Amino acid sequence: MFTMMPPGGSAARGEALAEMSVLQHQILTDKKVGDLLAAAAGEDLNDVEQANLREMTRQYQQATLLPESLVEAKSLAGSRCEHAWRTQRPANDWQGFSANLKEVVKLSREEARLRAEAKGCTPYDALLDIFEPDMTSARLDVLFGDMKTWLPDLLASAVEKQAQRSFVPPQGPFPTATQRELGLEAMKMLGFDFNGGRLDVSAHPFCGGVPEDVRITTRYDEDELLSALFGVIHETGHARYEQNLPRAWAGQPIALARSTAIHESQSLFFEMQLGRSEAFLKHLLPAVHARFGSQAAFSEENFIAWNQRVKPGYIRVDADEVSYPAHVVLRYEIERALINGEIEVDDIPALWDEKMQAWLGLSTKDNYRNGCMQDIHWTDGGFGYFPSYTLGAMYAAQLFHAAKTALPGLQASIADGDFSALFEWLRQNIWQHGSRFSTSQLITQATGEDLNIRYFREHLTSRYL
Repeated sequence: MFTMMPPGGSAARGEALAEMSVLQHQILTDKKVGDLLAAAAGEDLNDVEQANLREMTRQYQQATLLPESLVEAKSLAGSRCEHAWRTQRPANDWQGFSANLKEVVKLSREEARLRAEAKGCTPYDALLDIFEPDMTSARLDVLFGDMKTWLPDLLASAVEKQAQRSFVPPQGPFPTATQRELGLEAMKMLGFDFNGGRLDVSAHPFCGGVPEDVRITTRYDEDELLSALFGVIHETGHARYEQNLPRAWAGQPIALARSTAIHESQSLFFEMQLGRSEAFLKHLLPAVHARFGSQAAFSEENFIAWNQRVKPGYIRVDADEVSYPAHVVLRYEIERALINGEIEVDDIPALWDEKMQAWLGLSTKDNYRNGCMQDIHWTDGGFGYFPSYTLGAMYAAQLFHAAKTALPGLQASIADGDFSALFEWLRQNIWQHGSRFSTSQLITQATGEDLNIRYFREHLTSRYL
């Protein structure tokens, strides 16, 4: 739907997806399912079976909170909004987009209300829990509040430090076909299983599918080389997680990824912790030379510096890792207020501009395509997802620190292009467990402690100051 479907197929595909959503909802919410789950709770189960039952029960309870009519209406509204967004964003058509978004928000608020009443929490927290079980806005406010005390100064210091040196930008054009070859080579380096997945093009990069068939996408600009390349590296992190989930439990909830933040931790582990590291960039550079020749921008020193450049910009997916959290906190604060009924859709552009100026010194007034229309998430009601990106960055930094401690020769191995020990560490500590453990348990077992923002701060400080 996001890659090869012709524009004229959108309405029919949307209706088909809505019908499938309803059928799936009917099966999952059947009273017999509840009876079976209740009976299973009284059985003598081992720890894996208990975890599986926990995840089954959670899915059942989440589904039974919603009426069939809302499931169908939300699916249809999301399909309409997402399809129209593909042309409305390039046209900077906020008025057209906001009309569709209002319907999505109305239905998302209704969903949030039903979930919040059952859970005894705020409407936004009820949606946040779908993506990140047990996370709350209160805890996010503590984490993000901590970050707000040091990130603006760190960002300013990094920009000031880098202003003292000159960068040579890569000179294009960079043909799409050759960029694709480079992306495929990077995927190969990073262990992507091409027997169970492929790379395509879409309006917004994503990773989807099942462990046996993982599809990732990127988008190309022939005047810019690195955006598509690191988009591929990011999505490859998602894909490696999916391809290494426990096959013995396939088809069961316990075999699914733990949470969206853990999923994002894997993509950001690949893109930022590994991909932007000096050791990996040195290893990647010969593949760039082989396809695009030698130019001043591709000297080793400049290539590393360019890929670690800190430059606040409008686009989240192209942001450096120092300014990226600002994009996330901005979206989190807006979507929380929107779902909790504190603001309306018409308030979004002004708030976006205000927060962009406060965080990054950039104005998005009347620049909707590069402001509040740039992401696909809200088009189908994905409210509550955005915090996962910065939570994922925090988890990634903590995991990479633990991996370096466990693997003393890691940096040398990366420089040699040998990632086997690192990927085996990830497989043992994250990938093979699926949803067997809670997020807190998973991270504590892998690193020795629950989420600690200190590692993210230390990583940014070490790399950029």
